[in-house]
Parts: sequence; structure tokens; C-alpha cells
Amino acid sequence: MTGGRPGPGGRGEAGVRADDDRERADRAILRKAVARLSDSLPDLADRLAAEILSGEGGDRADALRDDLWDVCRAGLGHGFEAILEPGRGRADLQWAERLGRRRAHQGQPLDQLLRSYRLAGRVFWEAVVETVGRDDPDNVPALIRQATRTWDTIDEQSGAAAAAYHRTEFALVRRSEERVHAIVDALLDGQGADGGLLATATSVLGLPAAGRYAVVMMGAEGGLADHGDRRPADTGGMRFIWRLRADAQVALVALGTAELDDLVAAVRPHARAHAGVSPVVETLAELGGARWLAELALRTCHGPGTQIARLDRRLPDALVLSQPRLAGRLGHVALGGLAEVDHGFREVLLTTLATWVECDGSAARAAERLFCHRNTVLNRLRRIEQLTGRTLTRPGDLVELVLALSAVRLHGGPGAESGGHGNGDNGAGPPAWVGGRPVR
Repeated sequence: MTGGRPGPGGRGEAGVRADDDRERADRAILRKAVARLSDSLPDLADRLAAEILSGEGGDRADALRDDLWDVCRAGLGHGFEAILEPGRGRADLQWAERLGRRRAHQGQPLDQLLRSYRLAGRVFWEAVVETVGRDDPDNVPALIRQATRTWDTIDEQSGAAAAAYHRTEFALVRRSEERVHAIVDALLDGQGADGGLLATATSVLGLPAAGRYAVVMMGAEGGLADHGDRRPADTGGMRFIWRLRADAQVALVALGTAELDDLVAAVRPHARAHAGVSPVVETLAELGGARWLAELALRTCHGPGTQIARLDRRLPDALVLSQPRLAGRLGHVALGGLAEVDHGFREVLLTTLATWVECDGSAARAAERLFCHRNTVLNRLRRIEQLTGRTLTRPGDLVELVLALSAVRLHGGPGAESGGHGNGDNGAGPPAWVGGRPVR
């Protein structure tokens, strides 16, 4: 082609026609060589298969070896067809897409597939040059002009195969993730006694039926750090499988040799809401119970800040939460005498009792927290004893008062003494009522 834009009727147009004529002649030379090679297609497939295997060091799976020759022959054959019968469409690209999907299903690495295409281009081109050089040596220069077109075609084919591979791989990963999620949900919902589910879980999750497991449940409000990749990741020998539910985020945790303190330490930097941690269970089949215990531990959290509650360290509160009707009755019976005092003073008494309990029965430490005198704390405690008819130095009475205090602090909703269900299905029970009004 001449320089500049060709004008109508000028030398530029003549130059374009000359280029077109030469392109058609070059393609004819290539088609003639490919037609001569058609009978040698099985031999070329042999050569290509050998080239592919020789550079892989035995890494190719048996399933990929068994059909390699057929794949080589089919791929070369579609390439021949695209050159000999261009008007019939691009069967070579359709074949490349099918092969990309197939290799993704078979788990072949994509770089192996793309390497096969590069080798196919080399085997094909060497055969074409050899044929033309032997039969029409004067036409060898014409092949140079066709080389770029040929390698562009190889790029199109490998690109089509790669795109189909990626689409299929994404679909497979998504399907695999959905299966993992379904299995984890079933285990957390208590279906681990199903032997078939256990067998599937061990295979799909790669976890042993017997091992050291725990469950973490975190409130959905606030949740984890904003980015999913900032969730607690596998660390310290622990493996996390997270599930997002309507009201919480839940993790099945394979502990390995880690302890629950290690688990809490791994979760804490990422927590944006209260969390509950179950005790250790010894099998996948026990994860349903572990999830329930983690939920109980989470429900013991109240107040400001972010708490990560281990169930075994909050058993009294968990006991109160698990029996809402009895908790409501206990609050009414043990603390009912506080109805005789003003609501505001009743709150002061309950806060003083709670602080005194948290300070291990030390009036002096409780006074420091409450910004009052030690004698003030002691006077309030004596007033509680008078109103409730309980003695704080008597173990049985103290247990009742502490559990009743938990019931008051943890339960919400109307209808305690009647044994109402409070918040219903979420397991939250009724409040402890004092004199017909809920104490919080």
C-alpha cells in the first residue's frame, strides 16, 4: 500500500487492489498446503500430543492423557476446516469454547491448556512451511506474509478457550460454595446425626467427623469489619467457615490444637458487635448443639462496648436465658419486695447489688465504681435484704438473688408472671416483674 489515504481513481486505489490480489494469492498458497496436509492429520496429531506430553514432566492427569490424541486431532481438524472452507463459519472457535469448558470441568490448569494451543500453532506452521518448501519452494516468501494472520488465529482460538474456561470455573466455584454453605447450614441446624450428611460433609468440607470444633455467633447489627476479606481468616491452625444469617453471622471453626482463648483472640480485632462462643465439641454431629450454646452465649451480652462471651464463663446467665418462664418467676419471687420502693431507688438498689457481685462481694471496690462511700453500699445491701427477705451471707439466698438479677437484666418484653414468651422464636423470655412493672 502507498502512503497517505488512497483517493478514488488514483494510484492509491490501484495499490489497494494490488494488495488485495496478493492477499488472495497468499491465501491460496496456504489453502493448497493445508489441503496437502489433510491426509497427514493423524501424524500431526501424534506429533502434537508428543510435544505436549514431553514438556509436562508427567504432571498431566490420566483423564487428560486418555483423550489427548483425539483432542489434538479434532483441534487441528477444525483449524484446517477454517482455512479450507472459510465460508462455513468458525467451527474452530466453537471447538475452542467446548474444550475450555471441558478442561475446566476436568480441573486442568489453564496454563496447560494455553500451552497446548501455542504448541498446536507451532506444529501446524512447521508442517505448512515444510510442505510448501518441498512442493512449491518459490512460494515460501508468501508464507511470511501469512504468518501474522496464522498466529492471530491461534490467539483467537486460545482466547475463546480461556474465556469459556474462566466462565465455567466461576460457575463451578459458585456451585461448590453453595454446596459448602448448604452442608454447613445443615450441620449448624442440628442435622449432623444423618450419616449421609456426615459422609458428605467430611468429603466436601475436608473435615474429619471426629475433631475439635466450636461455633462463633456474632450479632448482625454492626457485624464484622466492613470488608469480607477482613473476617477472621484461617490462623493458628484454626479454620473458619462463615455463614451469614438473617439475624447473625455464624462461623463453624475447626480448632485443630488451638484453645478457645486463641479463638477469642482471633475474632476480637474484627468484631463490631457482641459475639458468643460455644464450648468445644468433639464431632461434626454436635455442631447443632454448639450453635445453640453459642447463641445463648451471645444473648448474655448486654450493655455498651463489644463483648465476646464464652458460654462456659457465663453459665448462670445462660441458664436464666434458657428458661425464660422460670426466670420471670424467679425475678418476681426473689425481688418482688423491691416493689415497695420508688422506681428510681429500686434501680439504684439493683445497680448496687450488681456492682457488688461483680466486685466479688467487696463493698469498698463497689463504692469506688459507684462513686459513693463504702457505708452507703453496705446500707443499700442491708435494705435489699430487708425488702427481699434474703440474706446475702447465706449461699442459697445469694444464688437466688444473683440469678434473679440476671433475669431482670437479660429478659425483656411484657407478661413475666403469666409466663409469656417475650420475643417468641428468638428464645428471649419475659422480664422479671416487680409490683406489676418490669425492672431493667
